[in-house]
Amino acid sequence: MAKPASRQELIDYCLRRLGAPVLEINVDDDQIDDCVDDALQFFQERHFDGVERMYLKYKITQADIDRGSAKNTGGIGIVTTTGTSNITGYGSTTFNFYETSNYIQIPDSVIGIEKVLKFDTSDISGGMFSIKYQLFLNDLFYFDSVELLQYAMVKRYLEDIDFLLSTDKQIRFNRRQNRMYLDIDWGAQKSNSFLVIDCYRILDPDNFTKVYNDSFLKRYLTALIKKQWGQNLIKFRGVKLPGGIELNGREIYDDAEKEIESLRSRMAIDYELPPYDFIG
Repeated sequence: MAKPASRQELIDYCLRRLGAPVLEINVDDDQIDDCVDDALQFFQERHFDGVERMYLKYKITQADIDRGSAKNTGGIGIVTTTGTSNITGYGSTTFNFYETSNYIQIPDSVIGIEKVLKFDTSDISGGMFSIKYQLFLNDLFYFDSVELLQYAMVKRYLEDIDFLLSTDKQIRFNRRQNRMYLDIDWGAQKSNSFLVIDCYRILDPDNFTKVYNDSFLKRYLTALIKKQWGQNLIKFRGVKLPGGIELNGREIYDDAEKEIESLRSRMAIDYELPPYDFIG
């Protein structure tokens, strides 16, 4: 099909681009599967169409609170590394390293986390005795009683106060661990409350089949299979076939390398999100 909508249709499309069934593509099925996995991983990690921004909700349990606050270990945490070193003149020294288990498990499909949303429960904006409530109660008698510019400046000022008094939750995340560490006071958290995580999740091509028809993915996978084809034929360079045909695995491999390099450059220029500017 011209528009592949499944893994096998994508493979068949790439093989046709390489000359099948007119030519025999000397690549094993397992090697093709490896190329597909590599192409999808590169697409999902680098292409802006390979991920989606999501807001995932997580329910805090009592087990999370107990583990995060390390009540069962005297507030120290768990031993993660123990090392012994012999120092000349000082004998043997043992080093113990500790860390708390202040993390929650993150699905494997999540590749990046922006932040944990802050709930609107501060003294500035939460409750009927908050500044925001009193502002609406005493100053906003009707819609035209306050200038919009003045209202916007007051709101900005309140947000600045709220930011200084109740900062956002500090998080640490590495997708190879599938753990999001929350550097917060777990003892102050309540069981059955929720966290809302602002994150990026990869698109599952089995659920969103248009991924298989992405123009970049089709070209990139074709180049990967072509490279593997050339790699398989390199050792037969110069071998004469019946009819005087000579295998040219090195040329196939070199052409594929150039195509892959060009596609990776296109990815960095056209399809990747630009890095954030760091000032200071």
